[in-house]
Amino acid sequence: MSYLGVGVSPGNVPVYRGTVMKVVDRRIRLVELVLRCVICGLGALAAVLVGTDTQVREIFSIQKKAKFTDMKALVFLVVANGIAAAYSLVQGVRCTVAMLKGSVLFNKPLAWAIFSGDQMMAYLTVAAVAAAAQSAVFAKLGQPELQWLKICNMYGKFCNQVGEGIASALLVSISMVVLSCISAFSLFRLYGGSKAKNGARW
Repeated sequence: MSYLGVGVSPGNVPVYRGTVMKVVDRRIRLVELVLRCVICGLGALAAVLVGTDTQVREIFSIQKKAKFTDMKALVFLVVANGIAAAYSLVQGVRCTVAMLKGSVLFNKPLAWAIFSGDQMMAYLTVAAVAAAAQSAVFAKLGQPELQWLKICNMYGKFCNQVGEGIASALLVSISMVVLSCISAFSLFRLYGGSKAKNGARW
């Protein structure tokens, strides 16, 4: 027992430090759960908005139908956000079960698996948004040098709904990047803790 009334462990580490770290762990897990729910919801929304978007225009008595499969970048966006939503749903269930059981820490193999999955999803969603945004710019502004028309002048409703889908996908990619940083912090903190324990032994 110290003179300040704070319990001290045999390794001269304050006892209350473990309690503080548990509180920090719970808050990190709560933020992770919220982000995974946001990604799941917005990812599904982006996939539905773009995947169900169609518009029919009649040009010289010929009906032309615009749909997301006409642009490979939009197909990539739908698939990427569908995968991200499903992945986040599975990880969200894992987070919820872990929080209900009261276990907030996990072992290194599981931490590596989560870190790797989050990194892949972050790269996938960012790449999908970048590709879709580039295609959207061409559709909106055209490319006179290549004689590409401004498609959005003819298919305004289609472009507006695609824009909403890209906006949702952008939020998904940002949330996924933040989540990958959290999983990286959780992973490398496990190695930092082991170093601290090894130092305390000496």
